[in-house]
Amino acid sequence: MEFSIKNGSPEKQRGSCVVVGVFEPGKLTSPAALLDKASNGFIAKIIQRGDMEGKPGSTLLLHDVPGVLSERILLVGLGKEKDFRDKGFTSALRSTFKKLNEISLSDATLYLTELAVKKRSVAWCVRQAASIALDTTYKFEQFKTQKSESHRQLEKLKIGIERRRELSDATTGLEQGIAIGEGMALAKNLGNLPPNICHPSYLAEQAQAMAAEFKLECSVLERADMEQLGMHSLLAVAKGSHQPPKLIILNYRGAKSSQKPIVLVGKGVTFDTGGISLKPGAEMDEMKYDMCGAASVLGTLHAVARMALPINLTVIVPATENMPGGAATRPGDIVTSMSGQTIEILNTDAEGRLILCDALTYAERFEPETVIDVATLTGACVVALGNIATGLFANQDDLARELLDAGDEAFDRAWHMPLWDDYQDLLKSPFADMANIGGRWGGAISAACFLSRFTKKFTWAHLDIAGTAWKSGSDKGATGRPVPLLTHYLLQRAGKLN
Repeated sequence: MEFSIKNGSPEKQRGSCVVVGVFEPGKLTSPAALLDKASNGFIAKIIQRGDMEGKPGSTLLLHDVPGVLSERILLVGLGKEKDFRDKGFTSALRSTFKKLNEISLSDATLYLTELAVKKRSVAWCVRQAASIALDTTYKFEQFKTQKSESHRQLEKLKIGIERRRELSDATTGLEQGIAIGEGMALAKNLGNLPPNICHPSYLAEQAQAMAAEFKLECSVLERADMEQLGMHSLLAVAKGSHQPPKLIILNYRGAKSSQKPIVLVGKGVTFDTGGISLKPGAEMDEMKYDMCGAASVLGTLHAVARMALPINLTVIVPATENMPGGAATRPGDIVTSMSGQTIEILNTDAEGRLILCDALTYAERFEPETVIDVATLTGACVVALGNIATGLFANQDDLARELLDAGDEAFDRAWHMPLWDDYQDLLKSPFADMANIGGRWGGAISAACFLSRFTKKFTWAHLDIAGTAWKSGSDKGATGRPVPLLTHYLLQRAGKLN
């Protein structure tokens, strides 16, 4: 999609469609009022007839409005003006792009970004518009021999701003929004790929391709390398699979070498059967999404590199399948992690923490400023938070607040969960330093407590995205979350967020 910023009156815009908003009960926004004036009250008559009341999510398409150069006007309901906040704005954008895609338009000019959203800048509005446009129009059809109904896709989007002096901030917001949208698309593509294609070696190939595109440093550790490092926890998960495990490391250098890197660690279980602790067959196909943590950190890195942010960023992806087989790890096995701590594996379906713990120990060598791991880790987090909020755990409250703020800014929200020492007793084992599960209750917390035992040497946060990384049902597919949250956090750290 081609984007541009436009400063000009809506009635003078030529093209397929101009998009303006309407508040309840039928109150015109400023751009809509300008169109109404140019049309000699045409829009007001539509409102008076009750065809558009301004209810959230509603849309009304008008053709050949007199006095207006655009072929069409799309009216979008915004709800009550006094209640108009982030959610109302982002919902209006999604309704807009869904409608524009349905009616097969090649171009449109958007005037919703002129709306006043409480505590939000023009750059924020434009950033959201660009990323949501790319997110909403995303499709994954590469394996279909017959594509969905053929119609024109939205190819050009002009984003209106009210004042010329806002051009610089709006342009910056546009570039950031495009980068976030493209990062989300990469994460969704990787997540949606079938597991017979997107296996650990494929992830490594994609990382190497990204390194070539953006001139990054990339290294891939093989099984023998991991054995030499003592990563027996990670390797225990890989034992039942014919696919070789990989530890993928990407380094982006956007700042001075003396600046410590931020490290992102993404869980890359490209298919999770549960191993010997086999999952039920129903919906097991969705376990291809168990590598969405890996997909999201790679998508975030893509966004950072595209924006050339002045930070140092390292991405680590432990990648493997979790399969049953004659060589597979059994419940009751004890392994020694790279840290030297021993783990009694009581459930082979609690495998994400087993690969992450060795990756977190490996992160120590980079002397990181901060480490954030991202993982579809526990069904318990879905029970706790549903598919709305990502579970957030951290060993420093300041880091938790920064990530919460980034999630609010991105409208990709997280919720701070407890990481108290009281929960550590759940992991006691009579035979090893710890067990890999903590019982039925507080499963998301005990999983985070497990990971915290490998993060004593740095500031660390854990994002449990089991509920937010993909959708089931008729809208089945990867969501690209938490790429927006992570990217906003890194923009803030780089001093580039307006």
